[in-house]
This record gives sequence, C-alpha cells and structure tokens, in this order.
Amino acid sequence: MADLAQQGRTGDSYLPAGSSLPLRPLNVASWTVSVRKNSSGVIYLRPSLELGRYPRTLTECLDTRAKDAAERTFLAERDEAGKWRRIPYADLRTLARGVAQALLNLRLPAGRPIAILSGNGIEHALVALGAMYAGIPYAPISPAYSLVSSDFGRLRHIMDLLSPGLVFASDGEVYGRAIRELVPPETFLLVGSNPPAGRRAEMFSYFAAVSATDAVDRAHAAVGPDTVAKILFTSGSTGIPRGVITTHRMLTSNQEMLRAVFPFFAEQPPIICDWLPWHHTFGGSHNFGLVLYNAGTLYIDHGKPTPGDFAESLRNLREIAPTVYFNVPKGYELLLPHLAKDRAFREHFFSRLGMAFFAAAGLQQITWDEFDRLAVEAVGARIPMLTGLGATETAPFAMCARKENKRSGVVGLPVPGVELKLAPVNDKLEARVRGPNVTPGFWGSDDVTRAAFDEEGYYRMGDALMFIDPADPNRGFLFDGRLAEDFKLSSGTWVSVGPLRAKLILHGAPLVKDAVLAGRDRDEVTALIVPDPDEYARVEAEGRTRAAFEALLRDFLRRSTGSSSRIVRAIVLRDPPSLDAGEVTDKGTLNQAAVLKRRAHLVEQLYSNPYAPEVIVVGE
Repeated sequence: MADLAQQGRTGDSYLPAGSSLPLRPLNVASWTVSVRKNSSGVIYLRPSLELGRYPRTLTECLDTRAKDAAERTFLAERDEAGKWRRIPYADLRTLARGVAQALLNLRLPAGRPIAILSGNGIEHALVALGAMYAGIPYAPISPAYSLVSSDFGRLRHIMDLLSPGLVFASDGEVYGRAIRELVPPETFLLVGSNPPAGRRAEMFSYFAAVSATDAVDRAHAAVGPDTVAKILFTSGSTGIPRGVITTHRMLTSNQEMLRAVFPFFAEQPPIICDWLPWHHTFGGSHNFGLVLYNAGTLYIDHGKPTPGDFAESLRNLREIAPTVYFNVPKGYELLLPHLAKDRAFREHFFSRLGMAFFAAAGLQQITWDEFDRLAVEAVGARIPMLTGLGATETAPFAMCARKENKRSGVVGLPVPGVELKLAPVNDKLEARVRGPNVTPGFWGSDDVTRAAFDEEGYYRMGDALMFIDPADPNRGFLFDGRLAEDFKLSSGTWVSVGPLRAKLILHGAPLVKDAVLAGRDRDEVTALIVPDPDEYARVEAEGRTRAAFEALLRDFLRRSTGSSSRIVRAIVLRDPPSLDAGEVTDKGTLNQAAVLKRRAHLVEQLYSNPYAPEVIVVGE
C-alpha cells in the first residue's frame, strides 16, 4: 500500500515561462541505477550510490543530539495562551528517560504494546520516545477512530490485535467514550489531563517527574536494530488497517537514505512547521525522524488542510518560515491563495525554503505551476518540488524524483540502499522492494506477512510503475496505478484505475472531489462521483446540478480514446463515503473496493437499462 505517493499522470507544465527559470540551489545527490532483466521479464534495479552507516537505534540520535545540540529546540507546541512551549534536546532526553523509567516500573506484560489514542503533541512524543528508549513497542492510532467513528469498528479491530498493556490519551474526557467502550478496567490508563469519569487513570505529569536510574541504561543497551520501535497501522484504503512492524533499523536506515539523497539536511538542520499526523508514516516516521536525525526543529501545527482548520496552519506559517515544507496536495491548494494575495506572507514563507515535498496523492499541475510562479515572485527562483513512492512498510522513503522534475506522477528512482524489482503482473510492472528499511511483517498476522513477500524476499508494494523512457531507465518511473484496483472489461481490456481516476478528478475539479470506477467484467467503464460539498451546493443553488455534471462528463468523454479510458455513465453520490463503513480512511482517501461493495445497488443501476433517473448517461 503506497502512502508516500498515490499519483496519476496529469500532463505537462502549464507554466513554460516559469519552468525555464533557475531552481534555488539545493544540495541533492545524483545517482544512476544498474539494470538486469531475466528470462521471465523480471527487471532488477540497484542504485549506484551506496548507503552510508546509520545508528543502531533511533534513540541513539536522541543521546547524540542532547550533547551536540543541547540547547537547540527540538519540539515546539503552542500552549493554551498561544505561546510556543519549546523543548530543547537536552531536556527532551531527560524527560524521555524519565518516562522510560516510569514505564519500566510498571513491569508491563511482554508482547503488549503501548497504544496512543491522541494526536501530535509534546506528551505524545515523550511517551513514544520513552517507550523506544525502554524497548517497549508503541502504536499511535488515528484519533478519528476514537472521535469520529460512531461504532469504533476500526479501533476495536486495532485494540483486539494489540491487546495493549498501557493506553495513553492526551485528554481523558475527550477520548472518554472510546476508553470506556474499548479499554478494559485492568489496562493501565495514562492521560495528559481530565481523567475520564468513573475510571482510574494516572496523570502524565507524574511520569514526567520520574528520574531515570541505571535500569533505563540497561534497558536501552538491550535495544537493537531489530527491536520493534512501533506499530503503524495502514490507512485501510485497500482493506482493513494492518499493523506494520517498524523496527529501529527501518527508521535509522531510512533517515540515512534521506540524507544520502538530500545532503543539505545535514548541512542545514531542518526547520519544519508540520501538521502531518504521527500515526501515519509520512508525519510520524519521515518528518519526525528527519528532524531528530539532523538536529532540526519541529513546530507542531494543530491545523489541518480543511477549510475549518487551515486558519491555524496559516497562523503558524506566518510566524515560522520553514526550510523544508511537507504537505499533501490539498494543503498546497489551500495555501496558494493566501500566498498570492499577501506579499509579506509570500516573501516570509519562501525566505529560507530550500525544498517542498508532497505525498499521499497527486499534485495537480496547475497547483504546482502556481507554486512555482509565486516562488519566482518572492525570491526570483523556483523551489525544488519533490515527491516519490513509498509505503508504511518501507518506513516510508523508497523512491525519489529528481529535483529538476516538474511533472506530477513521476516517482523517480530507487534511493540508495533500496533494491527495486519490477515483476510483470496483469500487463503491468509491479514494484517490489528489498532493503534495511522494509518491514519484517505485520503484527499478529503471519498469513498476511507471508503473502506480502515474494519468493526472493521482496516486499510486494501492489503499485505499478512505468518507465518514463524504456531506452533510458535512469530517467526514472511514472506511477501506473494500484494493481488491486485495476480490472478487466468483458472484452478482456485492462482498465488502469489509478491514472484514469486521476484524470477524471483533474478534469472535473473543483466540482469533482473524488471518484470510484466500476466496470469489472462489464462492457464499459462507469463512475460513482464524490462531489465537492461546497461546489455541489453552489451549482445546486443555481439550479444546474445535472447540467454541470453532464457537461464535464461529456467533455471528458470527447477527450477519451479507447474503451479503457471512456466513462459513459455516472451517478453523483449525495450520501458521502462513510468512515465507519470503511469507505473512507482517516486520511480522507477512498477505499474503492469498500465503496463498490457497499453501493453495489448503485453500480447495478449504472448497468441496468432503462436507467434510473439519477444515472447521468453521456455515451452508449
């Protein structure tokens, strides 16, 4: 399951003038790959650049930073008064070791990890680092499973799988309903504030006041590269969440891979202002680890890329000028109008920005071009925009595009330390990887683990890749969709769902927010369209809802060639996808299979002539 990039090809740049302007200087490595192809058509690629040495454990970085960057802020988070509460590296190590001691004092049952229910925060970080220091696995769990879900279906699945020995929540009352429903009375409960009514809980302030003893040193000495640091649960976009075992070796080797590709991280300690959730690999392993590994500073942003929460992100970015900016495409879309209309903010934001990076979805080319244009206005040069391909199971960095790239959908080459195998599957090339950053398996799921690796020990990513230029492999690869989503029409023609869906969303923006494609064993491709709520309300108020969707679908059909790219009928979903039903993940991405299963009656309507009134017919 790809978490680092789920991208469709969206065409060439719309900004020819901007594309000829220079990039802001950035120390990025250049490397090639050796290529070998066997008689079965399997292609093996190995990077020419070797991976450097990396620490045995991530917590060794904490020890090092407490010495060489003792007074530098590692974490900063706004307090209730809105002021930044800063934790220097030396204090962070002292506090984390105290938490490790408190955890050791509890003598938690072996094999029962710590479950963290709440989101990003200093206390969350201290519980996580203390657990890793003591050699106790922890599992950060999406807050949405506790706060948004009505039946706790996914949280129940995760808690049953983990059987945690300790549960932490930043606010006991906020998470009280989930705690009372799913945390047994005998399980140790730790809260940052507000113990839930009728439930015994320890306050985190007690843990933070504990002093470390020699027991912590002994426990830490026993932690090694293959010790489980944490269990990260996949978002469930292709099934139920799976617990990915994440070892210290995975985390530290992955950070060395990042430094090998981007030497400037070591030259200039990164300063980031970041909202990306720590229960996902992008925010919790990639970004958190990047800052710790390179002695940087992480400002915790409690905003989100949604209309209601983005104001907090803007507030933070107006104060903190990042050296590296990480976000999902929606975050860039929300940011750009504010950069465009506010010159002072624009110049501040770009003032020391060396690199931007997007993941989790494809960045629309028009958004990319506007970002370039604004950067040129602010600092006279484009800012390198990077992306790649990776997964929770790869910690996540596995492939990366070149800094000169200006096209969405390009995922580049395997990074140093990662071996890439391309196996022919269903007329495509499936990406499979092997390296020190790859998970040993899934928590409590031996059968899933066995199925995830091929006979040579390569992890099956389930994503397809396509050569940009088959004659020159060093130009890299394009993302070519998820194999689990692709299907055949009755004619035997394969439909590549990822790229086709991305084209439809791009064409239908801003009215089309997402879409699910149907047509397995049918004659034509059809779609269930998820509209953007605000845009839908606007066209509905104007009395032209059906006409608007008909117009965009007809235009899309006119631009299509061949049965595998033609969408001939569609239904616009009035009932949004459900988190509880597994149709949408906590990241907001759709589980295509779950939507098709739950709404099978709508799919039947798309293929039952005479068609129901809600079916929009644009081609026969």
